[in-house]
Amino acid sequence: MLGTELEDFLALQHSVLSEVSREALPLLDAVHNLARGGKRLRALLAYWGWRGAGGTPLQPEAVRAGVALELFQSAALIHDDIIDRSDTRRGGPSVHRTFSMAHADSNWHLDGLHFGSSAGILAGDLCLSLSEEMFSAVGPRAAHGTEARRIFNRMRTEVMAGQYLDILEEVAGPGHDPEHAVVRALNILRYKAAKYTTEHPLTLGGALAGADAELLAGYSRFSLPLGEAFQLRDDVLGVFGDPRTTGKPAGDDLREGKRTVLIAYALSSGSESARKEITARLGDPELDDDGVARLRGIILDTGALAATEELISRHTETAFSALAALPLDGTPRAALDALAHSAVRRSS
Repeated sequence: MLGTELEDFLALQHSVLSEVSREALPLLDAVHNLARGGKRLRALLAYWGWRGAGGTPLQPEAVRAGVALELFQSAALIHDDIIDRSDTRRGGPSVHRTFSMAHADSNWHLDGLHFGSSAGILAGDLCLSLSEEMFSAVGPRAAHGTEARRIFNRMRTEVMAGQYLDILEEVAGPGHDPEHAVVRALNILRYKAAKYTTEHPLTLGGALAGADAELLAGYSRFSLPLGEAFQLRDDVLGVFGDPRTTGKPAGDDLREGKRTVLIAYALSSGSESARKEITARLGDPELDDDGVARLRGIILDTGALAATEELISRHTETAFSALAALPLDGTPRAALDALAHSAVRRSS
């Protein structure tokens, strides 16, 4: 049903953009291609948060909230790929790269890379606008002053702040005390990704169904550590994952200079020479396979991978313990259990 709602909504937007100019339709095509893919984790968590709080199955409010979350996720991915200068997403060209390729294929004038980034920014902004439009379509349960609206608004603000802290860490991080790198990286992980991946969607669905404060707090105790474990696994895959399953080149996070918790552990535990080598190589877009292998070796030798895996295990245990304590009926509990397992035991 979410797919149908999304397709109907984007078909309406197609008519809107067509009235402006058919030349504007590639912006919507970019949104469409990205939003219809992915794992739909956020939409599913919102739906089962709704159901767990007593919401009726497949009600439009829950489905539209899920579509809004998927559109927000797509916007975040579009902008994130521009910031990271990443050419790929889910095994294909990223949105800004697609526009750069269109520039080259059409033999247009001026700077194709700048055109691609500019069009990508606009596609991401359009996606944000459409996400808000869809969330407003939820109706009175999402109106100003409601708990659901508060969660949705806070989610968006936190992601932008977390994204800024992430790019700030890339440029300022080498000058920071490496002993505090893990604390900074965990804070970025929480606000850039973890909370909006799991906690906010689950509590949003619960709030839409009228969940009380106690149930929403229980949802948070389960979903926040789950989101942190999910993102930590993403960071491990960004360095050690198989490109055939991740859809990203091997070691791409290292070339992009991402100062993840994995890297933070290596910096805080490594020798002075290891720190210097990480700082010198991290963020080099020309980093070859030997360079990737060298950094992987340092991460392993410093115990950073083992420490990250241990942290994933601790967060996972905390999440499942909190899930067991939630006062849920059989179907929502089973659904959340399945989603949690797929989130922390994935390879892509």
